[in-house]
Amino acid sequence: MNAFLEQILDRPPSQKLIILAVLALLLIAAFYSLAYAPKAAEIASLAQELEAARSDKAVKQQRAANLPRLRKELRDLDMRLKEIVAQLPDKREIPDLLTNISTKAQEAGLDILLFRPRPENPKDFYAEVPVDINVKGTFQSVVAFFDEVGHMHRLVNIDNIGFKNPTVAGDRVVLETASVATAFRFLDEAERKRIAEEKAKAAKEQKK
Repeated sequence: MNAFLEQILDRPPSQKLIILAVLALLLIAAFYSLAYAPKAAEIASLAQELEAARSDKAVKQQRAANLPRLRKELRDLDMRLKEIVAQLPDKREIPDLLTNISTKAQEAGLDILLFRPRPENPKDFYAEVPVDINVKGTFQSVVAFFDEVGHMHRLVNIDNIGFKNPTVAGDRVVLETASVATAFRFLDEAERKRIAEEKAKAAKEQKK
């Protein structure tokens, strides 16, 4: 690997820039495709599991007055509910989550050029919270940032990655990276009811 890098670094500056830039983009693309595939299916599964667990818990609470077995099942359900909710924050926790993502970019050594939340995209049980993120830094810093986001306790998906303006600084490639980081949160009961009513109203309007 070192010999390969030395061969690249011995080339003329124009060739070195092109080779290192292409190599960096390919490595980031491969890293992303293997580690950060979209998590929408996982989110939907968690949301459905949460709803099923909540319904099961409500039924068993009514029956568990003096039944040790059901009381144990309720304790197990409580633990599973906490595990699911821990991965998908509620609305109040979203600002802290977005701040955490921004902080991880800075800690990775990236300059933040843009950090702009988009409007939420509500689904059946959860809402997507997308954020446009443009950063500038080395290939190693971008990979470190993606890795830190991937290991967050909260589920965050990084998508729509694009690169531009690669430059060579010594043996490093510095580039601008644009991406969309999408966090997810559960919708509370009132929100789900409102969204269902809006969808029913829209469907009714289309039939007219």
